[in-house]
Amino acid sequence: MTTTTDFARHLSRFLSEYLPHERNVSPNTIASYRDAFLGFIDYMKKEKGISLDRLGLKHLTHDQVLGYLKWILEVRKCSPATRNHRLAAIHSFCWYLQYAVIEMMEQWQKILTIKAMRTESATLNYLSTEGVRLLLAQPDTTTRNGRRHLAILSLMYDTGARVQEIADLTADCVRIAFEPYTIRLFGKGRKARIVPLVKEQVKILREYMEEHHLDDNANGTSPLFFNNRHEKLTREGIAYILATYANLARRVAPDLMPERISCHSLRHSKAMHLLQAGVNLVYIRDLLGHVSIQTTDIYARADSKAKREALEKAYADLVPNRDSYRAWEKSKDLRDWLRDLGH
Repeated sequence: MTTTTDFARHLSRFLSEYLPHERNVSPNTIASYRDAFLGFIDYMKKEKGISLDRLGLKHLTHDQVLGYLKWILEVRKCSPATRNHRLAAIHSFCWYLQYAVIEMMEQWQKILTIKAMRTESATLNYLSTEGVRLLLAQPDTTTRNGRRHLAILSLMYDTGARVQEIADLTADCVRIAFEPYTIRLFGKGRKARIVPLVKEQVKILREYMEEHHLDDNANGTSPLFFNNRHEKLTREGIAYILATYANLARRVAPDLMPERISCHSLRHSKAMHLLQAGVNLVYIRDLLGHVSIQTTDIYARADSKAKREALEKAYADLVPNRDSYRAWEKSKDLRDWLRDLGH
């Protein structure tokens, strides 16, 4: 920070010290929060005429935050979800300020009363098993790049990993020298989890690692997936690889490949396929690295077929025979019907 205002000083400490060291927040979350405040700084300069060198904590008020959020929607044309992400960043800053700048407590608490906008539940975008099979058939495994891309896409699907978790992998995260085969992923909040690997995936991964000498202990800290400069792939790089092969697969069978597909679609696909195979939601939660099973429950709510089949399996024939109740209508003599009832 080149300015010495109280806003700059506290924001700098919030992003560089408090979040990474006291809250153990991931670099991706910090980057998202940084973008929220870059937007707020732009808003204050363009709409309020307050430049960064004059921007103080006194300007971070309930009304200014509401104005910023409205500006995001109406001027920047952002979605309500983005608006809510920006608000979450400001809320987090205000929680920090409640302890760092106690004398302005009332100001921070007013900002914390601002509610997130209600957003429509997005439809889960996932592939069928046939769609995943088609996608993984697209890389040309006679080429070095094709083998690398198959290893990336198949591993992302098999583990249900987030794209950043794939990008952050190093060679020593992989345990495939002997069974049980596993891989160590680092999720949100830098929480590690061990995910099992199936033999088919291990074969692809082992051949890839041997080809790039990543099975050598000396290369344990090397990125598992890297570019031509031997730097780890970025999220954007992995997304580009997926989009390339999704486009190829779409030409072969458009009905199997949605128009919109992201790296998270493979994660959703894995979860849905496990659910449809009858795997308990608790196990799916652990695989995906969700803190609460309520997060994982979205897959059960989304899969109408699974719900219908579960209901059919649990169905018990408890409904009385309606025809028997109306049988007297077909009888010429109600007294005869009543006499026969129960015999």
